[in-house]
Amino acid sequence: MTAQTPSEIPQTVFAIVVGEHSGDTLGAGLITALRLTHPGAKFIGMGGPKMQALGFENLFAMDELSVMGLVEVLGRIRRLLYVRKTLVEYFESHKPDILIGIDAPDFNIGLELKLKEKGIKTVHYVSPSVWAWREKRIFKIAKATDMVLALLPFEKAFYDKHKVPCTFVGHPLADDIPMESDKALARNNLGLPQGKKILALMPGSRGGELSRLLKDFFTSAQQLLAQDRELVLVAPMISEKRVEQFNALKAELAPDLPVQVILNKTQAVMTASDCLLMASGTVTLEAALIKRPMVICYKFSPITFFLGRRFVKLKWFSLPNLLTNKTLVPELLQTEVCPENIVPLVKERLYQDQSQLNASYTAIHQQLKCDASKQAAKAVLNVLEKND
Repeated sequence: MTAQTPSEIPQTVFAIVVGEHSGDTLGAGLITALRLTHPGAKFIGMGGPKMQALGFENLFAMDELSVMGLVEVLGRIRRLLYVRKTLVEYFESHKPDILIGIDAPDFNIGLELKLKEKGIKTVHYVSPSVWAWREKRIFKIAKATDMVLALLPFEKAFYDKHKVPCTFVGHPLADDIPMESDKALARNNLGLPQGKKILALMPGSRGGELSRLLKDFFTSAQQLLAQDRELVLVAPMISEKRVEQFNALKAELAPDLPVQVILNKTQAVMTASDCLLMASGTVTLEAALIKRPMVICYKFSPITFFLGRRFVKLKWFSLPNLLTNKTLVPELLQTEVCPENIVPLVKERLYQDQSQLNASYTAIHQQLKCDASKQAAKAVLNVLEKND
């Protein structure tokens, strides 16, 4: 039998679809791990800048899916349906070896279902919060995917109970972030002072989050600064677009508030800070792994909150609390997000000992440190190589 030359070996095509920056990070780690065994593979779909830097081919901009909340999604439903229809048609005609939807479940599960029906193997990376609300979605997930990759251990237990294939892979952030984060070094690198308290204002990565949270964040910061004139305020931003929005809102709401805006260095800013006033999201897990005190806030649009609270059955909404099954860090939701609540919580975390909190953070870190990208790639290849 004549051996195939490299040019004759079929190229493996991995289709990947992500919808936000955290998914871009996961996608980049997965691509890097898959390239170890498939160096000539092609990666195509929807990705962000980290994935594109690794040679990923974009069919649509990742920001197409960066929308959250029932009302917000309805406002863009025609565009979202067009994007999904176009992707289905493209992948149906070009037949990738496997589709990996990363997060963005309301978009990706539907996409995965349509492509699985066409005979394309599918994996969903990052479990939707079926354990929190709309539990019956798990039956659609079972139809849509050959495997769910879970970042958190309690998620796999939920899927196992329902006999849906799931692999716990750990979290890439736990692999990337050191067990001990050097605050002094981070301050030197950012040009921040060593001897002062630093509070990071982190209102989120989406436009709606900034518009809903910043007024309360600014007012709280003004009150905290009035009580400690040495307090340093910093605000890490994920993009130029968010910087422009932040500056515009600050000019309107708190023009005299001294805040240093820092672009594309979120992890370094968190490391340099003494406390984080932040929106809920994956970044709260990042903060726990960096081991910084935090106060977590979130506001939905009023209609989204009214509709959603009837279905959500969570005692907590932030990852540090969900992972430890206790109120490890304070959470403020909707009308609770106000300076009267924020200021005392931030003061306590800025000026009091946090050693007990750090011990809990370390336990989270150790639980999630599993070489996640390697484990995810292994699970994807197991699905790819499995005979139907």
